Amino acid sequence: MAHTTFDTNMTIRDRAVLVSLVTDEVKRSGINPEHSLQELVSLAETAGVEVLDVISQNRDVPDARWLIGKGKVEELRQAILAVQANTAIFDHDLSGAQVRNLEQSLDVKIIDRTQLILDIFAQRAKTREGIIQVELAQLSYLLPRLSGHGKNLSRLGGGIGTRGPGESKLETDRRHIRSRIGDLKRQLEAVIKHRKLHRGRRQKSGAIQVALVGYTNAGKSTLLKQLTSADVYIENQLFATLDPTSRTLELPGGSEVILTDTVGFIQNLPHDLVAAFRATLEEANEADLILHVVDASSPMREEQMKVVDSILEDLGAADKPQLVLFNKKDVCTQEQLEMLPTGPGHLKISALDEGDLLAVKQAIQERLSGGILSFRVPSEDGNAMALLYRIGDVVEQKSEEHDMIYKVQVHKPDYDKWGHMVEPYLIRDETGKSRGEIR
Repeated sequence: MAHTTFDTNMTIRDRAVLVSLVTDEVKRSGINPEHSLQELVSLAETAGVEVLDVISQNRDVPDARWLIGKGKVEELRQAILAVQANTAIFDHDLSGAQVRNLEQSLDVKIIDRTQLILDIFAQRAKTREGIIQVELAQLSYLLPRLSGHGKNLSRLGGGIGTRGPGESKLETDRRHIRSRIGDLKRQLEAVIKHRKLHRGRRQKSGAIQVALVGYTNAGKSTLLKQLTSADVYIENQLFATLDPTSRTLELPGGSEVILTDTVGFIQNLPHDLVAAFRATLEEANEADLILHVVDASSPMREEQMKVVDSILEDLGAADKPQLVLFNKKDVCTQEQLEMLPTGPGHLKISALDEGDLLAVKQAIQERLSGGILSFRVPSEDGNAMALLYRIGDVVEQKSEEHDMIYKVQVHKPDYDKWGHMVEPYLIRDETGKSRGEIR
């Protein structure tokens, strides 16, 4: 297939045929192949690819040479010629040898699912940390596959699979790439150290952390913007948010929390990407409360929630207090709304509804509250009195002989940190239980 010569600063839009392979292993894994393929279409469109056709095959096991069978490769070649595609995107990871064999058979650029996701991240990374993390993930992924991507990297016009580290870096030998990976890891360690210091200062200041997590495109950034008036990028596409954004959120009682938006999760999130973005994702691990935002209108809602729960478990954040927000109720059918779980810890909301936003703030306040406790503090202990204002909202106070009696709406995270310092002054009933009534 001849390639037209043109200005190397120009890029030709990727025109792709997508390929899905359904194996016995895929069926056992619980992954819905149809949903995965639909997601691949969305990923491709997010990356700026024009999707022209989709081809699927069922096999017991993948073919070692091409992933799909030999006959299917020929069918794919004919489909590519028919629609004049210049790219084939596979909904699976490919080995270097498979990429090389497919290129020889199809004479188009070959991209797999992980490479496509990494490419989107390369487009979206804006901060120094994000850019370093993406390049590290791309190089770590490409290093063992380098021999299979030679033709991809030499193709004119750039496009998906050639962004991020850049063609010149990827065409150098493995030793140079390993050196670059080492350099990036050192840079990332410095950034992580800075992030930990910043996070430590927030914790010392007593700031309560609330993290927004969820499947990509669930509406986390919209919720952050509506709750805090944050100036964040909002778009109806996958991975619109890459770099975490933190803003102050004032709760109905007047107290403030730090609300942080995080990168969206997705099934089969590339291992190299999870590793590289661990420092960013640890915002969820450090949170006092996790807001799990769910696209309630998605037909794959349950599967998406399982993906998020699985990644939170991998991060060690599965046991964190969690509030599930079923978002986009305004675009749900009545049947979808009726299928949603109800009760404590679950809210049906629209991020665009003022009443729902207030309900979210109230729910956050309640989940962070340790209830109302009463304390009897000697009048001369000014430090203890000041501490009561730090662990919660003083809703009532009165003097009684030589003591001050306080009724406090406790903030659980703050009480967990400093409550032991006022524990001796806690008023208890005859059974030894604390009580929240001033007698």
